Amino acid sequence: MNKDNTTYLSIGSNLGNRFLNIQKAIFRLNTDDSVVEKVSAVYENPAIGFQGADFLNACFSVRTNLSAEKLLQLITQIENDFGRERSSDGTYTSRVIDLDILYVSEKVMDTENLVIPHPRMTERNFVLKPLADIAPQFYHPTLKKDTRNLLQECKDESNLTKTTFALHNSRKNLFSQLQFLSIEGNIGAGKTTLTKMIAEEYNAKLVLERFAENPFLPKFYEDQSRFAFPLEMSFLADRYQQFTDDTSQFDLFKNFMVSDYDIFKSLIFAKVTLQKEEFELYKKVFNFMYKEVRKPDIYIYLYQGTERLLENIKKRGRDYEQGITAEYLDKINRGYLDFIKSHPQQTTLLIDLDSLDFVTNRNDYEYILNSIESKLIEVLHSDNF
Repeated sequence: MNKDNTTYLSIGSNLGNRFLNIQKAIFRLNTDDSVVEKVSAVYENPAIGFQGADFLNACFSVRTNLSAEKLLQLITQIENDFGRERSSDGTYTSRVIDLDILYVSEKVMDTENLVIPHPRMTERNFVLKPLADIAPQFYHPTLKKDTRNLLQECKDESNLTKTTFALHNSRKNLFSQLQFLSIEGNIGAGKTTLTKMIAEEYNAKLVLERFAENPFLPKFYEDQSRFAFPLEMSFLADRYQQFTDDTSQFDLFKNFMVSDYDIFKSLIFAKVTLQKEEFELYKKVFNFMYKEVRKPDIYIYLYQGTERLLENIKKRGRDYEQGITAEYLDKINRGYLDFIKSHPQQTTLLIDLDSLDFVTNRNDYEYILNSIESKLIEVLHSDNF
C-alpha cells in the first residue's frame, strides 16, 4: 500500500509507567494505513505550565496514507484507550499519554480541530530536541527554517535531560532484541501452537520438543509405576541432546529463538512420576545437565485449569493421552508453579489462559503478545524502572 505522507508527531507521558506508555502508544500507530519509521531518543523534563511529575518526551515519524483528520482521530482514540483525562477548562494537567501532530509533510492547514504545523512546537525544546534527532533538516513550511535552527532560536530554558531509554518503532523490532524465548505449560495448554504462531509472525527460529516418537510414552500411560523411570530418563537424554543442538547456535536469518519447552520440565515431571529413591538418582543426573543448557531471556508459563486441560486433551485425540487423570494434571501444574516460585532470579511471565482462546480470537492473541511486550520492555530497561 502506498503511504504518501511523512508525518511527524511528538509524544509524552508523566503518569504511571511513562516509558511503557510511550512505547505502547507508538506501536499502536503501526496499522494497515501507517508505518512508524524513525523514533528519537527519550528526554525527561519538568512539567511546564502546571504542577505535576516530570515528563518523558520523544518524537517519531509515520509514513501514512491517512488524511490529517483521520490521523487525528486515531491518536485521539489511542489517548482515550490509555485513559487520558482532559480538563474541562482547557488547562494543562498530568496525562498518561499525550500525542500531537507536528507536521504532515510540507502541508499547511488551519481547521477547527487541527492546525498544521503545530502552532506551539517552536516554543518547546522538549519537542524540538527530539525532533532534531530524526528530522534535523526538515523545514518548517511557513517559517522556512529547519529544526536545528528552530532549536537554536528557542527561548525555552527548562531543564531537558536525555535518558537511556531506547524506543522501538515496532513490536517486531522490539522482539528482535530477544535471544531466546521459552513457552511452557501443562499437557494440552497450547504451548506448541502459540510457539508456532510467534515464530511465524516474528521470524523466529522454531525449537519444538520431539516427544511423539518416545517408545515409553504409550506404555507409561498404561502402567506408570513400571515405566516411569525409563520414560523420564529417556526424555531427559532426548531433551538434553535436542535442546543443546537446537540452541547452541543462532540462525543468521532469524531474529531470535522460541521454544515450546524448557529443559527444566524434565525435573518437574520426574518429581510427579518417580518414586523418592528414583527421583533422587534422576535429580543428580539432571543437575549436571541443567548447568550446561541455555536459559531463556523470558520464561512463559501458560496456565490452564484442569477441567480446561482435559477438554483440550480430548479434542486433540491422541489415544495414549486419553487416560490422563485430573489428579496427574494438578500435580504437574503445582510442579511448574513451585519451579517458578523457587527461581525468582528467572524472568517469568505467567499467563492465565482459562478465559482466552488465542487460536481463534485475535484479541486474545494480542493480549498475550502485549503481555510479552511489556515484560520484554521491563527486562531491557530494568535499570530505569
